[in-house]
Amino acid sequence: MSKIIAVAGKGGTGKTTTAALIIRHLLKKGATPLLAMDADPNANLADSLGISVPDTIGSVLSDFMRKRAELPAGMTRQAYLDMKFHQILKEGKSLDMLVMGCPDGPGCYCAANSILKDYFENLSKNYPYIVVDNEAGMEHFSRKTAANIDTLIFCSNYSLKGLKTVTALSAMVDDLKINVKDRYLLVNRTPETLGQEFLDGIRDTGIPFLGHIVMDAEIEESEIKGISLIDLPDDSETVKKFEEILNNIIP
Repeated sequence: MSKIIAVAGKGGTGKTTTAALIIRHLLKKGATPLLAMDADPNANLADSLGISVPDTIGSVLSDFMRKRAELPAGMTRQAYLDMKFHQILKEGKSLDMLVMGCPDGPGCYCAANSILKDYFENLSKNYPYIVVDNEAGMEHFSRKTAANIDTLIFCSNYSLKGLKTVTALSAMVDDLKINVKDRYLLVNRTPETLGQEFLDGIRDTGIPFLGHIVMDAEIEESEIKGISLIDLPDDSETVKKFEEILNNIIP
């Protein structure tokens, strides 16, 4: 059964970088085949992984809503959408990629989303791990498009406002009754030493603290130049820190 590792947080907290480095960690461990899913409308995960994805689930759903009367003869909606979803699944040697995107057409997507849920459930059986880069609203989990979350990592930046956002997101997960086995807090782009007021803020979230990642010029440069984070060297300080953290929570 697949284990789902999800990363959540508002923009600018390093969640896409975190998701990419989790994927790097799993690939290095040989936990393959691996599915990366970008569920953030501001889709950047594919770029961070050096993968080109020409289409999204959202565009497939929008196209379906506009042209559903033109389905091929004898083909059900289920069969048609399953075919279309599979066509946009970017398959690699050890890593497959699926970008959710957002549908942009009018109408009720309930039936199509139900088909998407069934497709994802069947697809997930092929992977030991699925890593999801979420939007802050956790839309695909709140609609039960995806299955339960085994590990949910909330990302914050080095600010008390960031910690308050994480607390609110964690409460929202509970309100939406999203089933999460383990949740953690990771703080990105920090100074070497965290201030006491910030440490008190971490304690007040009530979320187990994984650690903090110091601002890293090498990571920032890789992002600017569009270099895959999978290709970062093993001696990268950020990579080593992530390996230390992830070895404690991913068996």
